[in-house]
Amino acid sequence: MQATTLALVGATGGTGTTRTAVELAALGARDGRDVAIVDAAFTTQGLSEYVSGRIGTDLTTLVTDETGASLSAATYPIAAGGESGGAVGSTGAGAGSDAPDLPGRADAIPARAPFERVARAKTAEAARKLERRIDEAATGYDAVIVDAAPVGSNEAVAAVTAVDRAAAVYSSTAHGRDALQRLRGRVADVGAGLDRSIAVARGVGREGTAEGGDESDADVRLPPTDPAVASAPTAATGTGAYARAVAAVFEDAFDATVGIEFEEPGLVDRLTP
Repeated sequence: MQATTLALVGATGGTGTTRTAVELAALGARDGRDVAIVDAAFTTQGLSEYVSGRIGTDLTTLVTDETGASLSAATYPIAAGGESGGAVGSTGAGAGSDAPDLPGRADAIPARAPFERVARAKTAEAARKLERRIDEAATGYDAVIVDAAPVGSNEAVAAVTAVDRAAAVYSSTAHGRDALQRLRGRVADVGAGLDRSIAVARGVGREGTAEGGDESDADVRLPPTDPAVASAPTAATGTGAYARAVAAVFEDAFDATVGIEFEEPGLVDRLTP
């Protein structure tokens, strides 16, 4: 698979965009690929929660104060179980007992900055530097996922215009579908488009249980999973409905074939819409 860039754009805040990005990266690493997540959601900085230990240099530093530094200066392995776990795919000293040993790499390039630097990272000039950083990531990884907030800031516009494909992530509810339509309009306004849509079922329950949401516009649907950072990444080792759905998203987004064996869905799973 050629290095490909994908922006995941939340239709609203709290839709599970960052979690979806982390799961896709872990799934790719599980399948032997090196995958990076670039955090273009500077305000929420949610990707930093999936990094173990202290974050020194971050992405906002690279687009403001240290523009000549290598991207690796702000690159950190994604942790199993958030801050309490070891690095996914790592076998070195930083790997914890809960960290799966994966054949590929799942890295985060997070934003973790005070308000003053975040404000400077939101300028149009910084957005152009962000575009170059996304291109830089694409030269070193098999796949690059950009975690973007709803399009309403310079960095979000940079995310959707600098990538090969963009996918909307929205809640599997009627409200989420309405937000998806608004997002389509915003993305069109900046001269870009949404190539895919991912409906995320909210809440914790049996994997694959439908929540009565509206996902008629979705290309792929992710069933419920525990939303806690400590439960991620499920797709690193899971074999059930959620991991299968993440694999389907990865294959669709990156024109890839995932060679992971999953459990066959049971009768109830097959009958669930």
